[in-house]
Amino acid sequence: MPPVVEVVTGSNSEVYSVHVVDMRSDTVSKPTPAMRQAMAVAEVGDDVMGEDPTVRELERRAAEMLGKESAIFVPSGTMANLIAIMVHCEQRGSEFIAGHKSHIFLYEQGGSASLAGAQCSLVKNNPDGTFDLGELRKRIRVKVDFHEPITSLILVENTHNMCGGQVIPLSWLDELHSITSQHKIPIHMDGARLVNAVIQSKVPASRIVRDMASVSLCLSKSLGCPIGSMLCGSEKFITHARRIRKLLGGGLRQSGIVAAAGLVAFDEMIDRLQIDHDNTYKIAKGIHCLQSELIRVDLDRVQTNILMVHVADERMSADDFSKRMATIKETDTVKVIVKVSVRHAKCVRIVLHWEIDDHDVEKTVEKIYMVVKEFEMNSFRKMQGLCIGSTEDSQKKSFDSVHPRLKT
Repeated sequence: MPPVVEVVTGSNSEVYSVHVVDMRSDTVSKPTPAMRQAMAVAEVGDDVMGEDPTVRELERRAAEMLGKESAIFVPSGTMANLIAIMVHCEQRGSEFIAGHKSHIFLYEQGGSASLAGAQCSLVKNNPDGTFDLGELRKRIRVKVDFHEPITSLILVENTHNMCGGQVIPLSWLDELHSITSQHKIPIHMDGARLVNAVIQSKVPASRIVRDMASVSLCLSKSLGCPIGSMLCGSEKFITHARRIRKLLGGGLRQSGIVAAAGLVAFDEMIDRLQIDHDNTYKIAKGIHCLQSELIRVDLDRVQTNILMVHVADERMSADDFSKRMATIKETDTVKVIVKVSVRHAKCVRIVLHWEIDDHDVEKTVEKIYMVVKEFEMNSFRKMQGLCIGSTEDSQKKSFDSVHPRLKT
């Protein structure tokens, strides 16, 4: 459960102990007690020299779970994706194809261009996180004129963050591979929340990533670890990846201390993800049942632990909603701080994680109801004021036209 904080409000500086529900991301979650214990007693060594037994076991477990030959532990998902691009797009003048809402394109500082020297070609994501394969065929460039870059990699994301945690259909992945295999172009999967896709689809991770040349898996998102991601692929790919990890400053020494949390996550945190999925749907259902013109959700697209809340009215922006959810007023009937993430002017993202319990879900829905009703009432009063003002002006003009002499 997230922490309790003290908030000072009112003219008499009254102090309230206020509960905080932090749903900005699953990255805000703290390590579980079991993780902390495992970290405290982890057997360690120098991982750069390949001598950390805990890291080596984590890498073995990750590779086994994803059905790949080998794996490497890296500090972050951003580094994992960048390493994959640098390995696959080693030839200068390379290009990779990705969706326009992909995390790699939007939120990784253009590392593929600034550090990997690879050009990104974008295809439009569909609402479910896929993209049009006909458009992909048109974008692929092989046996090209020397004026053009060479398509060296295709990138997919599963689950898809900015498409609301959607699970990419297995049939689509199979069709994608049938296209790329014709041109011998590898596919990399940004699988930051791949385990959520596993739980939702009930398909083993090894089957989902079967045709991926490489795949990243984040430990510090829905799995609750304090740090780290796994990058999996062939022995040859991982050998190259180790060299690039060192180049990027990702070679940690006694990293078994944090890798130990990953082993706990594999044992204890994957099966419980259904709880997060169910809680996410409960919040979505609560918003849907509110039937407000101010905010809406698409229940059919709520599959995992990410909920996109669309602000569909000019009377309340996403920023307005976010700030009010995180504010406590003396007159509030629901005294809880709920932190959410603004994605753009008309969209707020809510992400569930292991620290969010049933009580948090209940209070979040109550706070949403309170905030939305407040904005609706403020808007009504504003409109009422405008109507009264307009009526008074109209009456005054009518009176002046009938009694012009009274004006002098």
